[in-house]
Amino acid sequence: MSKTFEMLKSEVEELLAGRKWAEVRERLVEIPEPDISDTLERLGERDRIVLLRLLPREMLSEVFSYLSDRTQTDLLRALTEEETRLILAGLSPDDRTEFLQELPGQAIQKILNLLTPEDRRETLQLLGYPEESVGRLMTPDYVAVRPEWTVDEALAHVRLKGKDSETINVVYVTDARWKIAGVLGLRRLILTPPSERIGDVMEESVVRISAFEDREKAVQLISRYDITVLPVVDASEILLGIVTIDDLFDVAEEEATEDFQKSAAVNPLRASYRESSVLSLYGKRVTWLASLLGISIVTTGILASQAETLNSAIALAFFIPLLIGTGGNTGNQSATLMIRALATGDIRERQWLGALLREVAIGSLLGVTMGLASWLLGFFKGDARIALIVSLAMIAVVIASSLLGVILPVILQRLRIDPAVASNPLIASVMDILGLLIYFSVAQAVLSAA
Repeated sequence: MSKTFEMLKSEVEELLAGRKWAEVRERLVEIPEPDISDTLERLGERDRIVLLRLLPREMLSEVFSYLSDRTQTDLLRALTEEETRLILAGLSPDDRTEFLQELPGQAIQKILNLLTPEDRRETLQLLGYPEESVGRLMTPDYVAVRPEWTVDEALAHVRLKGKDSETINVVYVTDARWKIAGVLGLRRLILTPPSERIGDVMEESVVRISAFEDREKAVQLISRYDITVLPVVDASEILLGIVTIDDLFDVAEEEATEDFQKSAAVNPLRASYRESSVLSLYGKRVTWLASLLGISIVTTGILASQAETLNSAIALAFFIPLLIGTGGNTGNQSATLMIRALATGDIRERQWLGALLREVAIGSLLGVTMGLASWLLGFFKGDARIALIVSLAMIAVVIASSLLGVILPVILQRLRIDPAVASNPLIASVMDILGLLIYFSVAQAVLSAA
C-alpha cells in the first residue's frame, strides 16, 4: 500500500472524529475499496456504520465484500433492511454466496427474503452445491455468444452484456442449449474482421471444470494452463458459470492456511485466529494433542519393557533421543515433499510406486551417511558393540522414516482424507514408536550374538 493511501486513511479517521461528513465523503472516492475496508476494520462500531453510510452507492458492496466475516455480520445487524438489501444486491453472486454460507440457517432465510426473486433464485442455486465445491465459488455473470453469429454481432452483444459480467477478457461460445462449444479471447475478437463467423475463429478446445469438483482442482487447472478464467459446466457440458483467478487466489490462500494448521496438528479454523474465541482454539487443538499423548504412552511402554536391555548396556540410553529425533526429522522431510507433490499434481496416486522406490534410494543414502556418523559417536561414547548397534539402527530408522513419509500421505488420500493430516507431530510420534522398536530389536540381536 502506498504512503498516499495511508495518509488518506488517517485523514478520513480524523475527519470522522471531527464529524466532518462532507469532507469524509470527498476523501473516500480517492481510496481503493480494499483500503477502505481496512479502515472500517479499525474503527469502532458507531464510526463503522457512519462511514459505511457515507460511501457512494457504487462502492458500498465492493467495500463490504473485503470485510471479515465477523465485521460483515455485525454491520448487517446494525443496518436497516433497505441498506442490507442494497448491499446484498450489489454483491457479485459468488461473494454473496460466500457470505451467506457462513451464517446460520435462520439468518440466511431472513436475508434471502430481502433479495429480488432473480437474486434469490441465483443464490439458492449456488448454495445447493457442496461446501468446498467449484459450484459455490462460481459466478453466473459471464458473456456467451453463438457460433453462427458474426464478429460484429458478437461485439454488439459484448457491449450490451459486458457491463454486468465478471470479466469480458474471455468470451465463451455456446449453442442454443448453452452447451459450451468454444472460447474466444477479447483481443482476437476485436482484431477479427466484422463479417467473420464466430464458429470459424473460436478455439474449440476449452479447459473446463465440473461444478461439483473440489475448488482445489480449479486452482490446479488455472495454474497448469496459465489462464485467468475457468468455465464451470454440468454433466451435460452446459455452461453454468465461471470462476476467475481473483476468487482462486483467495481459495489458494485458504487452502495453504488450512494445510499449515494441519501440519501443526491443529484442526482447521473456520474463522481467522484473531476472530476465534479461546474455547474454539482450545477445541481445535486439544483433540490432536490428546491423540498424540496416547501415542506417547505407547512409547513409554516400550521403554519400560526394555529395562533389561538398557541395564545390560546402559550406554544405549544415551542414543535414544538421537535416533528417534533423526527418524522424526527424516520422516517430516519425506512427508512434506510428498504432501506438496500430491497437492500440486506433481505426483499422481498411480505414480506412488515410483516415488516409493526413489525414497528407498534416498533413504538408503541418507541412512548410510547418518549411520557412519552414529558409528563414530557410538564408538567414542561406548564401545564397538554400541557403535555397531547405533549405526545399524540409524540406517534402518532413516530408511523406515523415509518410506513412512511417502506411504502415509498416499494411504490417507486413497481413504479420501486430506494428506496434510500426515503432519509433522503425527509422523514424529509414529517414528518414536517405530524407532524404539527398531533400536531395541537391533540391540537385542547384537548383544545376544556377542
